[in-house]
Amino acid sequence: MTYLNDLFIDGTWRPGTEDRRFPVIDPADGTELATFAVATPGDCLDAVAAAERALPAWSATPPRERSELLRRCYEILAAEELTMTDIIVSENGKAHADALAEARYAREFFRWFAEEAVRIGGDFRLSPAGDKRITVTRQPIGVSVLVTPWNFPAAMATRKIAPALAAGCTVVLKPASETPLTAAYVIGVLERAGAPSGVVNLVTPAPTAPAVRAMLHHPAVRKLSFTGSTEVGRLLLHEAADNVISSSMELGGNAPFVVLEGADVADSVAGAMVAKMRNGGSACTAANRFYVHTSLLEEFSTELTAAMSRVRTGPGHDPENDLGALVSVAERDKVAALVDTAVDGGARVVLGGAASGAGAFYPPTVLADVTHGSEITRTEIFGPVVTLIGFDDPADAVRMANDTIYGLIAYVYGPPGDAMTVALAIDAGMVGVNRAVLSDPAAPFGGMKQSGLGREGSAEGIEEFLEEKYIGSPV
Repeated sequence: MTYLNDLFIDGTWRPGTEDRRFPVIDPADGTELATFAVATPGDCLDAVAAAERALPAWSATPPRERSELLRRCYEILAAEELTMTDIIVSENGKAHADALAEARYAREFFRWFAEEAVRIGGDFRLSPAGDKRITVTRQPIGVSVLVTPWNFPAAMATRKIAPALAAGCTVVLKPASETPLTAAYVIGVLERAGAPSGVVNLVTPAPTAPAVRAMLHHPAVRKLSFTGSTEVGRLLLHEAADNVISSSMELGGNAPFVVLEGADVADSVAGAMVAKMRNGGSACTAANRFYVHTSLLEEFSTELTAAMSRVRTGPGHDPENDLGALVSVAERDKVAALVDTAVDGGARVVLGGAASGAGAFYPPTVLADVTHGSEITRTEIFGPVVTLIGFDDPADAVRMANDTIYGLIAYVYGPPGDAMTVALAIDAGMVGVNRAVLSDPAAPFGGMKQSGLGREGSAEGIEEFLEEKYIGSPV
């Protein structure tokens, strides 16, 4: 396959000014897929300048025209879903089914925000004193820097680009160095759909920090939207503070999966398999900590282990495989180290627990007798590892679920009334009650505590890229 592998600045594909490149690796077998252009800090500032020049015309473009551009992107991606799927599998390593699901999920943000682009509202009212009119309008916030991760290289890009363009903003996208080919493909689709020069730009700096720092200190940049780890999010918030840049943060998660007394075990196990194994566990929404009522713990453990043992692991290009490779050998080794530390601390391996063979593969793993508060329960695992912990009192389950700096998502299975009570008590921006997938372009995605700021998707998603302006006038 031929990949787009250069920077995209001001409507032109070009190598970096220093003509350096970095390899993009297939994690399933370690082969080199392509080399990608390295952006210097100067290249990144060129992209910001291009976005700044394009902003007045794009923000003045009628909402219907912006909408139709996004709709064309949706239609191209729908026609080419297998092309995107193949790129995602090749550089990310995930299973074919997961990559196909992401390709379909990613394009939906273009369709959703094509519809939201023409529905940006305002307000007009009489002041209480009756002496003036209060007009409130919403306008594009301005040039936006978008920083995306490797685990959903298509969906995280479209979830940011689509609302930004719908709002009338121009953007500079900085994807993860592990998965730049998917990002370049998405930018190529926008180019083919007719995005004007400078409206969308793509940069891939190495190292990342100096270039992103330079962009966030450019006076034209007014928005930062970041998806990634909480640790990096904190650093970016410090950088954004210097110029008081509006920041949206979708950060780490450590999702609890609570199984209450009286829950349907078969239904709970089916939900657990989706909540844990979607994207091979490499998702901020992945269930990490399984708190199961002691009356169900043995049965749940037995059934879940049986289900995990049936997961077929292998290269993602084979549609028969359920679990592909992790994004890199380094990422695999991080997961392995977490498991080894847990076992050293007294956890018992019920299934898996050790990597074998070539490639960045880690087997489906179930750990029992895990201690709440141990390292593996405080860390975002980002791999196919289940940790089982029993409880007797639902209050203890809530306490343990909330005993984390994170608050992105949680899952609760049990009798509807009991499950809703527990869901309301858990500190998370999203809670699935007897439901294992919550991601939906029509729903607000985001977390509490150190899992983030703001929301993506839904009507709230476009508001992240808009500013309110109040205009007062005499009656």
